[in-house]
Amino acid sequence: MNINFELREWRLTDSASLAENANNINIWNNLRDYFPYPYTENDAVRFIEMCMNKPKPATDFAIVVENKAVGGIGIILQNDVERITAEIGYWLGEGYRGRGIMPEAVKQMVTYAFETFSLQKIFASVFDFNTASHIVLQKAGFELEAILKKAAIKNNKIIDLHYYSLFKTK
Repeated sequence: MNINFELREWRLTDSASLAENANNINIWNNLRDYFPYPYTENDAVRFIEMCMNKPKPATDFAIVVENKAVGGIGIILQNDVERITAEIGYWLGEGYRGRGIMPEAVKQMVTYAFETFSLQKIFASVFDFNTASHIVLQKAGFELEAILKKAAIKNNKIIDLHYYSLFKTK
């Protein structure tokens, strides 16, 4: 199993590779609707510029294999009374799946997030049909905390969300 990858901040030079890997209906089917499909290089540039303009420390990273951005991972810091939590989200180009990259990327992101921000919990909401993401989170140490019945809609189908979480241990 090849798990040779790195997480790093997005660069404008990633736009072509980002668009190439993100422009895939199978990826879009497992992500929130604000992730565009089709995914163009203009979408990639807009996303990367947004990431670069966010306050530091960074919350969004490219998953890089052989100097190509082939996926993304990030956290959304919550606010107000939920400011001690963050939601994690991620995707990986289809050609790079099955190599053990995603569980390791999630583990690295979790370590970074707990070390960098004042968080007690990181959570993920996963579509009920996204078996691969359920497995990724379990391999990364997350536990299923709840199943939110009929909590989302994707492709005009009402679906359950599986809510996974991981708590800071130190």
